[in-house]
Amino acid sequence: MEPVIDPGMDTAELYRSFAMIEAPGLSPTYEAWALGIAGDPEIIALIDQLPAPKRQVNLVFAAARAAGAGASGYPEFRRWLVATWDRVRDIALSHATQTNEAGRCAVLLPLLAALPQPLAIIEVGASAGLCLYPDRYSYRYGDTVLHPDDGPSTVLLSPRIAGPVPVPDRMPRIAWRAGLDLNPLDVSSEADVAWLEALVWPEHDDRRERLRAAIEIVRKDPPRIVRTDALSGLRALVAEAPKDTTVVVYHSAALAYFTAKDRSAFAELVRDLPVHWISNEGELVVPGVREKLPVPLPDPALFVLAQDGEPVAFAGGHGQSLYWIG
Repeated sequence: MEPVIDPGMDTAELYRSFAMIEAPGLSPTYEAWALGIAGDPEIIALIDQLPAPKRQVNLVFAAARAAGAGASGYPEFRRWLVATWDRVRDIALSHATQTNEAGRCAVLLPLLAALPQPLAIIEVGASAGLCLYPDRYSYRYGDTVLHPDDGPSTVLLSPRIAGPVPVPDRMPRIAWRAGLDLNPLDVSSEADVAWLEALVWPEHDDRRERLRAAIEIVRKDPPRIVRTDALSGLRALVAEAPKDTTVVVYHSAALAYFTAKDRSAFAELVRDLPVHWISNEGELVVPGVREKLPVPLPDPALFVLAQDGEPVAFAGGHGQSLYWIG
């Protein structure tokens, strides 16, 4: 599944918006690249050779990184991109944005821990399944530290928190886990792991190290990820969950890849299922959530965390912050 791009936004506007909203404070390299491209008709013409869904900024930049682009300024990157465009184009055409950020588990954990235990968890858009293991990572919320039952994890997630975050005092008990994805990635595949690393933004060395550590954890107990779309496969997967569990369906930065029609159909489907629903998406992505926000979104780059369609917090897109709505 490819990202849905606003049909009213041309490629230059798409890259300018990324440079102004998504990249500032997070990646000077990507901010400079996106701003440079937005004002560069020759490079825009190259990108416009791609099908519309493949022009997405993260995909083109990850394809460039996978092809060997270094974290340089725009003039150097531009020269490299023109010389290497055929390789970048081929990678973009054959891959999709499937960022698998284990840090997002720090956003999900307070909600998972507060539900009746044990849990059966299902992730929509699971990629390689790293977010299917929230009980295998360690967490620090302010002064509270949580570890898996078998001791401290090699992955420590420590989001900035504000507001009345319901910090859990124990790990959720997960009895069963599964995911679904149109193109599951395999943690045992060197090519898939290399693509996951290419999707990490250049300056984010901590995320890259966390990705590698999470992959090692998941390799010891690979997840079941069903190759299907959510609308076709979710109901059957929910039916497989053990009967004595609380079933939770969740997704982070996944519903943005659905069309508006399919987002509405998905929301209707999940509300009809005997599950709890946790969404962690952009403000405009989940139908009905924005209208229920009691306060404005403080930063357009933040996600809205919601449970059963009710917004409860604002979250950093990579799980780096959690601001509870009090």
